[in-house]
This record gives sequence, structure tokens and C-alpha cells, in this order.
Amino acid sequence: MVPKKVLFCATVVSHLKAFHLPYLRWFREQGWEVHAATYGTEAVPYVDKQFNIPIQRSPFKLDNWRAYRQLKDIVRENNYEIIHCHTPMGGALTRLAARQVRRTGTRVLYTAHGFHFFKGASFQNWLLYYPVEKYLSRYTDCLITMNAEDYNRALDHQFKAGAIAYVHGVGIDFDKYKPVHEQEKRQLREWHGIGSDEFVMIYAAELSQRKNQAYLLKVVSLLRERIPRLRLLLAGQGALEEKYREQAGQLGLENLVTFLGHRTDMDQIYALADIAVSSSRQEGLPVNIMEAIATGLPVVATDVRGNRDLVEPGTHGFLVGLDEPSVFADRIWELYNHPQLRADIRANRDRLISLYSVSHVLEEVKPIYTDTARQWDIKERGPGHKKDSTYPYSEREIGK
Repeated sequence: MVPKKVLFCATVVSHLKAFHLPYLRWFREQGWEVHAATYGTEAVPYVDKQFNIPIQRSPFKLDNWRAYRQLKDIVRENNYEIIHCHTPMGGALTRLAARQVRRTGTRVLYTAHGFHFFKGASFQNWLLYYPVEKYLSRYTDCLITMNAEDYNRALDHQFKAGAIAYVHGVGIDFDKYKPVHEQEKRQLREWHGIGSDEFVMIYAAELSQRKNQAYLLKVVSLLRERIPRLRLLLAGQGALEEKYREQAGQLGLENLVTFLGHRTDMDQIYALADIAVSSSRQEGLPVNIMEAIATGLPVVATDVRGNRDLVEPGTHGFLVGLDEPSVFADRIWELYNHPQLRADIRANRDRLISLYSVSHVLEEVKPIYTDTARQWDIKERGPGHKKDSTYPYSEREIGK
């Protein structure tokens, strides 16, 4: 018997490795032949055949035309049952390349990890990305969203996908990210050269304009006299690393800010910290905040899409405006000054487990994968659906 085939597509190979291995493994376990098409040669686990195609993040790169032609050949030659694409350029090129094969039964799914057009986004983003995503929705059998704003926008603006679904992100391993006892926390700090009396903040994110680490450097500058043993850990790499290092030096924060680079031990880094912070200008559904809350850390984050889906003020921490570094500093001071508040917030981590664990999100996605009908029984699928017991979420709007 010839196995069914599924193709996963994304702009870069690291995206599949970071977020989608549980889903690739699930297909393998069901007897499917799993293919991946993405830019990069690093091997992806659970994949039977991997294509390296030159997808570029910028829509203006000529390499994307070559990537489109290669994708078109790949989908025409392999007779896929399902194509699941991710990331803006990976999703756009793949859906264009798969237009013809959809007519012969291939189902095309697209997960929006965060539309580039969002409340507060630039006019340029709306002008470029909104019409493209709305147009491509007609070549999408299921548009999968992971935050309330994107889900409602796709509905309100009448995107023409066969179905519009809502799932709770990509899932977190709650066995890996969990609180540790004080003795283990002290040992972790000793191993990493951090004093037991330091108040440690962690932000794990690409060093970029979007992640906005400059905001946190201002916050640390405001707090340096109020919290004498303050330490900000910045985990991640990015194009603005040198700029942020220079800014930290100009502000005299060399001894207060540590650039950790790329890390594979983030479970330990979260466990040794006191709180997590996020200064992001834009998010889909941030994994770093889920990991932090799972570890039991209070979170102070900017009040943007994605962050506000996860951080319930007073329950998981605080949300602060993008132009309010002094308020952000006050919220950190409040957590520093009230250990019992930090302990109370730590106890609320269990609220996340039921919705954002890998096992739960996989159960949300399985019906999308396994539904063999070409016509979906309902148009929108979001939280609260009771009509179809095999699909746990569908209601007209959420978060309103």
C-alpha cells in the first residue's frame, strides 16, 4: 500500500525544527510519508524527504521566483494529500504553487503565526501584507490562527478560506519547562556565575527591531538605583546585537546586562531567573512567554497582540504600553518588592497547561488533518464549538 504524503513548508529550516517536530512525528507515527520544503540544509527529524529551496523573507528578493517554480514542481510530482505551510513567504509561495493540485484533491493548510497587519502596524504593512493574505485565503482549505486578533480579523474581513480555525499556538512541553526548588535554583545560578542575591530578568528573543530590546535597556537604566543587584539576561542572536551592546555601554549597563547568545538550555535559564520580560512590538503567540509562565515566572510584557492572549494581568504578571518604560520599571519594582506576589503568580501556571501543552494543541490540530471531506461542515472554527464533537473549537468571535 502506497503511504499518504504530507508536505510541510516554511521560509527557513529552523522554523520547522523549533515549532513543528511533534506534528511531523505524529504524521510519521500514522504511517504517512513526510516531506519538508524550506531554505536550509540542516536535517529535520521525522522527515523522509527534504527539499532545500531558496525562499527569502523579503517579498522583493528575486530568489523567491525560483523558489516558487521549484515548489510548483515539487507539489506537482509528489501527489500530496496535505500541504501545511507556515511563515508569510513560505505560506504565500506554497499556496500559489499548489493552486492546480487543489483541484485534484490536495488540501492546503496555512498557519498564520501572526499576521504582519495588526492593530498598531504601519500603513506600509497593511498595504503590502493585508491584500496578499486576503487574496491567498481563497487558495487555503483551512486558515489556522493562534491569537484572538488574527482570528477575528480573518472572520470580520471575510477571508475566503474553506475554514478559519483557532488553535492555542504550537504547544509547550510542560514536563521540560517547570518550576524548580530553591536549592536547584541556587545551584543553577552558581553554575552560570550568577549571585544568589541578584534579581534576574530574562528575555529570550531575536535581537531585532521587532523584539525591541532597546526598550528594556531604558527600563534597566531606570531601575539601576532602585534594584542594586539587578541583572538582565538577553538570550538570542540577531542583526542588532552589536547596536544593543553599544547602547548598553553608552548607558553604563555593561555589568547589568548579559548577552547570552543562542541557547539550547533555556529551561535552565528560565529556572534560575526571578521574572521574565518582553518588550516586543509584534507577536503572534510568543513561545518565550509560554515557557516563562510554565516555569513559574511572573511576566512583565508589552501590551501587544499575542502577549495579551497569554498574560492575564494580576494572574501571570502585567501588561504595559510600548511607550511607557517608566511604568514597565514600576511593575518590575512591584514584583521585586513583593516576593509573595511572585509566589502567588507562580501558583497560577497550571491555568496554561490545559490549553497550551503540546498534547492539547496536537489534539486541536488532528481533526484538521484527519477530516477527509473536501467541504468543511462549518465556515468558522474557534473556541467553544459544541456541534462537532471531533473538533473542539468553533464560535463566531473570541476575545470581544
